[in-house]
Amino acid sequence: MLPHPSSSTPGIAPADYIAGLGKGLAVLECFDTERQRLNATLAAERAGLTRAAARRHLLTLAHLGYLESDGHHFWLTPKVLGLSGAYLASARLPRTVQPVLNRLSAMAAYSFSAAILAGSETVVIARSTAQEGAQQLYAHGVHLGSRMPAHAASTGLVLLAALSDKALDEWLACRRLHRLTLHTLTQPEELRAFLARVRAQDYCIAQEGHELGVQAIAVPLRNSAGETVAALNAVMSAQRMSAQALERQMLPLLRDAAQELRPLL
Repeated sequence: MLPHPSSSTPGIAPADYIAGLGKGLAVLECFDTERQRLNATLAAERAGLTRAAARRHLLTLAHLGYLESDGHHFWLTPKVLGLSGAYLASARLPRTVQPVLNRLSAMAAYSFSAAILAGSETVVIARSTAQEGAQQLYAHGVHLGSRMPAHAASTGLVLLAALSDKALDEWLACRRLHRLTLHTLTQPEELRAFLARVRAQDYCIAQEGHELGVQAIAVPLRNSAGETVAALNAVMSAQRMSAQALERQMLPLLRDAAQELRPLL
Protein backbone atom coordinates (compact mmCIF):
# COMPACT_ATOMS: atom_id res chain seq x y z
CA MET A 1 0.00 0.00 0.00
CA LEU A 2 1.08 3.58 -0.59
CA PRO A 3 2.25 5.19 2.67
CA HIS A 4 0.37 8.19 3.99
CA PRO A 5 2.45 11.37 3.61
CA SER A 6 2.20 12.21 7.29
CA SER A 7 3.97 8.98 8.26
CA SER A 8 6.36 8.56 5.35
CA THR A 9 7.49 12.13 4.82
CA PRO A 10 8.04 14.00 8.08
CA GLY A 11 7.88 17.76 7.81
CA ILE A 12 5.37 17.97 4.92
CA ALA A 13 1.83 19.16 5.47
CA PRO A 14 -0.90 16.97 3.96
CA ALA A 15 -2.03 19.94 1.87
CA ASP A 16 1.43 20.12 0.29
CA TYR A 17 1.54 16.44 -0.62
CA ILE A 18 0.83 15.73 -4.30
CA ALA A 19 -0.86 12.34 -4.19
CA GLY A 20 -0.77 11.87 -7.96
CA LEU A 21 2.99 12.26 -8.08
CA GLY A 22 3.42 9.81 -5.21
CA LYS A 23 1.21 7.25 -6.94
CA GLY A 24 3.00 7.64 -10.25
CA LEU A 25 6.37 7.06 -8.64
CA ALA A 26 4.96 4.07 -6.75
CA VAL A 27 3.94 2.54 -10.08
CA LEU A 28 7.45 3.07 -11.48
CA GLU A 29 8.92 1.34 -8.43
CA CYS A 30 6.77 -1.74 -9.07
CA PHE A 31 9.14 -2.92 -11.79
CA ASP A 32 12.09 -5.07 -10.74
CA THR A 33 14.02 -8.18 -11.75
CA GLU A 34 11.11 -10.44 -10.80
CA ARG A 35 8.46 -8.33 -12.51
CA GLN A 36 9.93 -6.80 -15.65
CA ARG A 37 6.55 -6.52 -17.36
CA LEU A 38 3.33 -5.54 -15.60
CA ASN A 39 -0.28 -5.16 -16.58
CA ALA A 40 -2.70 -2.85 -14.79
CA THR A 41 -3.87 -5.56 -12.40
CA LEU A 42 -0.35 -6.47 -11.24
CA ALA A 43 0.69 -2.81 -10.97
CA ALA A 44 -2.41 -2.09 -8.88
CA GLU A 45 -1.59 -4.94 -6.49
CA ARG A 46 2.03 -3.89 -6.11
CA ALA A 47 1.38 -0.15 -5.74
CA GLY A 48 -1.71 -0.43 -3.55
CA LEU A 49 -3.98 1.28 -6.10
CA THR A 50 -7.24 0.45 -7.81
CA ARG A 51 -6.86 -1.16 -11.22
CA ALA A 52 -8.36 1.92 -12.91
CA ALA A 53 -5.90 4.26 -11.17
CA ALA A 54 -2.92 2.01 -11.96
CA ARG A 55 -3.98 1.88 -15.62
CA ARG A 56 -4.13 5.69 -15.85
CA HIS A 57 -0.67 6.03 -14.31
CA LEU A 58 0.77 3.38 -16.61
CA LEU A 59 -0.69 5.09 -19.67
CA THR A 60 0.61 8.49 -18.51
CA LEU A 61 4.10 7.14 -17.89
CA ALA A 62 4.04 5.50 -21.31
CA HIS A 63 2.95 8.81 -22.87
CA LEU A 64 5.88 10.54 -21.15
CA GLY A 65 8.32 7.95 -22.48
CA TYR A 66 9.16 6.16 -19.24
CA LEU A 67 7.29 2.99 -20.24
CA GLU A 68 6.60 1.03 -23.39
CA SER A 69 3.56 -1.16 -23.97
CA ASP A 70 2.16 -3.81 -26.29
CA GLY A 71 -1.35 -2.74 -25.37
CA HIS A 72 -1.59 -5.09 -22.42
CA HIS A 73 1.73 -5.19 -20.57
CA PHE A 74 4.09 -2.32 -19.76
CA TRP A 75 7.87 -2.24 -19.27
CA LEU A 76 10.51 0.36 -18.47
CA THR A 77 12.37 2.32 -21.15
CA PRO A 78 15.95 3.65 -21.00
CA LYS A 79 14.53 7.09 -20.20
CA VAL A 80 14.19 5.92 -16.58
CA LEU A 81 18.00 5.82 -16.41
CA GLY A 82 17.98 9.60 -16.67
CA LEU A 83 16.53 9.79 -13.16
CA SER A 84 19.22 7.59 -11.62
CA GLY A 85 21.91 9.20 -13.77
CA ALA A 86 20.97 12.63 -12.47
CA TYR A 87 21.30 11.36 -8.90
CA LEU A 88 24.67 9.70 -9.50
CA ALA A 89 25.99 12.81 -11.24
CA SER A 90 24.81 15.27 -8.59
CA ALA A 91 24.80 13.40 -5.28
CA ARG A 92 27.91 13.67 -3.18
CA LEU A 93 27.73 10.30 -1.43
CA PRO A 94 28.21 7.95 -4.43
CA ARG A 95 30.91 10.18 -5.95
CA THR A 96 32.80 10.19 -2.66
CA VAL A 97 32.54 6.47 -2.03
CA GLN A 98 33.23 5.13 -5.54
CA PRO A 99 37.05 5.65 -5.62
CA VAL A 100 37.41 3.81 -2.32
CA LEU A 101 35.32 0.90 -3.59
CA ASN A 102 37.48 0.73 -6.72
CA ARG A 103 40.60 0.51 -4.59
CA LEU A 104 39.12 -2.17 -2.34
CA SER A 105 38.08 -4.40 -5.24
CA ALA A 106 41.54 -4.04 -6.81
CA MET A 107 43.16 -5.03 -3.50
CA ALA A 108 40.90 -7.89 -2.50
CA ALA A 109 39.36 -9.07 -5.81
CA TYR A 110 35.85 -9.20 -4.36
CA SER A 111 32.66 -7.27 -4.93
CA PHE A 112 32.19 -4.16 -2.76
CA SER A 113 29.07 -2.02 -2.51
CA ALA A 114 27.72 0.98 -0.63
CA ALA A 115 24.00 1.10 0.10
CA ILE A 116 21.43 3.30 1.80
CA LEU A 117 18.15 2.44 3.54
CA ALA A 118 15.01 3.27 1.57
CA GLY A 119 11.88 2.09 3.33
CA SER A 120 11.87 -1.71 3.49
CA GLU A 121 14.91 -2.07 1.25
CA THR A 122 18.53 -1.15 0.79
CA VAL A 123 19.53 0.53 -2.46
CA VAL A 124 23.02 0.16 -3.94
CA ILE A 125 24.40 3.63 -4.70
CA ALA A 126 28.00 2.66 -5.56
CA ARG A 127 29.63 -0.61 -6.51
CA SER A 128 32.92 -2.03 -7.74
CA THR A 129 34.21 -5.50 -8.50
CA ALA A 130 37.50 -6.87 -9.81
CA GLN A 131 36.25 -10.44 -9.90
CA GLU A 132 34.83 -11.46 -13.25
CA GLY A 133 32.32 -13.90 -11.79
CA ALA A 134 31.24 -11.77 -8.82
CA GLN A 135 28.19 -10.44 -10.64
CA GLN A 136 26.84 -13.99 -10.89
CA LEU A 137 26.87 -14.63 -7.12
CA TYR A 138 23.29 -13.40 -7.01
CA ALA A 139 20.78 -14.93 -9.37
CA HIS A 140 19.95 -11.56 -10.91
CA GLY A 141 23.29 -9.86 -10.34
CA VAL A 142 23.90 -6.67 -8.37
CA HIS A 143 24.16 -3.27 -10.02
CA LEU A 144 23.68 0.40 -9.21
CA GLY A 145 20.12 0.86 -8.02
CA SER A 146 19.69 -2.79 -6.98
CA ARG A 147 17.24 -3.19 -4.11
CA MET A 148 17.28 -5.89 -1.45
CA PRO A 149 15.01 -6.45 1.56
CA ALA A 150 16.78 -4.71 4.43
CA HIS A 151 16.18 -7.55 6.91
CA ALA A 152 17.95 -10.03 4.60
CA ALA A 153 20.99 -8.01 3.48
CA SER A 154 24.20 -7.27 5.39
CA THR A 155 23.99 -3.56 4.55
CA GLY A 156 20.33 -3.43 5.55
CA LEU A 157 21.02 -5.10 8.88
CA VAL A 158 23.79 -2.59 9.64
CA LEU A 159 21.50 0.31 8.73
CA LEU A 160 18.62 -1.07 10.80
CA ALA A 161 20.98 -1.53 13.75
CA ALA A 162 21.77 2.19 13.55
CA LEU A 163 18.13 3.16 14.09
CA SER A 164 16.92 4.28 17.49
CA ASP A 165 14.66 1.89 19.38
CA LYS A 166 11.66 4.06 18.54
CA ALA A 167 12.55 4.27 14.85
CA LEU A 168 13.06 0.49 14.70
CA ASP A 169 9.69 -0.07 16.39
CA GLU A 170 8.04 2.11 13.75
CA TRP A 171 9.92 0.34 10.96
CA LEU A 172 8.82 -3.09 12.18
CA ALA A 173 5.25 -2.02 12.89
CA CYS A 174 4.34 -1.55 9.22
CA ARG A 175 6.38 -4.31 7.59
CA ARG A 176 6.26 -8.04 7.13
CA LEU A 177 9.60 -9.82 7.18
CA HIS A 178 9.39 -12.08 4.15
CA ARG A 179 11.40 -15.29 4.03
CA LEU A 180 13.86 -15.56 1.15
CA THR A 181 15.87 -18.56 2.38
CA LEU A 182 15.88 -20.86 5.40
CA HIS A 183 18.39 -18.44 6.99
CA THR A 184 16.32 -15.25 6.61
CA LEU A 185 15.36 -13.54 9.88
CA THR A 186 11.56 -13.36 9.77
CA GLN A 187 10.53 -12.93 13.42
CA PRO A 188 10.67 -9.40 14.87
CA GLU A 189 12.18 -10.48 18.19
CA GLU A 190 14.74 -12.64 16.41
CA LEU A 191 15.66 -9.67 14.24
CA ARG A 192 15.88 -7.34 17.26
CA ALA A 193 18.30 -9.71 19.00
CA PHE A 194 20.46 -9.98 15.92
CA LEU A 195 20.49 -6.19 15.46
CA ALA A 196 21.55 -5.75 19.09
CA ARG A 197 24.63 -7.91 18.38
CA VAL A 198 25.34 -5.95 15.20
CA ARG A 199 25.09 -2.68 17.14
CA ALA A 200 27.42 -3.94 19.86
CA GLN A 201 30.12 -5.26 17.51
CA ASP A 202 29.64 -2.49 14.91
CA TYR A 203 29.60 -4.83 11.92
CA CYS A 204 27.45 -7.56 10.43
CA ILE A 205 28.12 -10.92 8.83
CA ALA A 206 25.06 -12.14 6.91
CA GLN A 207 25.21 -15.73 5.73
CA GLU A 208 22.77 -16.85 3.05
CA GLY A 209 19.91 -14.73 4.39
CA HIS A 210 19.18 -13.25 0.97
CA GLU A 211 20.37 -16.01 -1.34
CA LEU A 212 21.80 -19.47 -0.76
CA GLY A 213 25.54 -19.73 -1.32
CA VAL A 214 26.14 -16.00 -0.77
CA GLN A 215 27.54 -14.31 2.33
CA ALA A 216 28.55 -10.72 3.06
CA ILE A 217 30.17 -8.59 5.72
CA ALA A 218 29.16 -4.95 6.24
CA VAL A 219 30.14 -1.94 8.34
CA PRO A 220 28.40 1.41 8.83
CA LEU A 221 29.56 4.51 6.98
CA ARG A 222 29.31 7.48 9.33
CA ASN A 223 29.77 11.17 8.71
CA SER A 224 31.88 13.50 10.84
CA ALA A 225 28.91 14.00 13.19
CA GLY A 226 28.77 10.27 13.87
CA GLU A 227 25.53 9.70 11.96
CA THR A 228 25.22 6.50 9.92
CA VAL A 229 24.52 7.60 6.34
CA ALA A 230 25.17 4.36 4.45
CA ALA A 231 26.69 0.89 4.79
CA LEU A 232 29.70 -0.66 3.06
CA ASN A 233 29.95 -4.37 2.36
CA ALA A 234 31.98 -7.10 0.69
CA VAL A 235 30.21 -10.05 -0.92
CA MET A 236 31.53 -13.51 -1.74
CA SER A 237 30.60 -17.17 -2.02
CA ALA A 238 29.80 -18.87 1.27
CA GLN A 239 31.93 -21.81 0.15
CA ARG A 240 34.98 -19.71 -0.57
CA MET A 241 35.64 -18.31 2.89
CA SER A 242 34.50 -19.15 6.41
CA ALA A 243 32.82 -16.58 8.62
CA GLN A 244 35.94 -16.49 10.80
CA ALA A 245 38.20 -15.86 7.82
CA LEU A 246 35.76 -13.26 6.52
CA GLU A 247 35.93 -11.42 9.83
CA ARG A 248 39.71 -11.72 10.04
CA GLN A 249 40.57 -10.72 6.47
CA MET A 250 37.81 -8.39 5.30
CA LEU A 251 36.68 -6.53 8.42
CA PRO A 252 39.95 -4.54 8.81
CA LEU A 253 39.75 -3.44 5.15
CA LEU A 254 36.15 -2.28 5.51
CA ARG A 255 36.78 -0.48 8.80
CA ASP A 256 39.83 1.31 7.41
CA ALA A 257 37.78 2.42 4.40
CA ALA A 258 34.93 3.65 6.61
CA GLN A 259 37.40 5.61 8.76
CA GLU A 260 38.95 7.15 5.64
CA LEU A 261 35.56 8.19 4.31
CA ARG A 262 34.18 9.59 7.58
CA PRO A 263 35.53 13.17 7.28
CA LEU A 264 34.36 13.30 3.65
CA LEU A 265 30.72 12.31 4.20
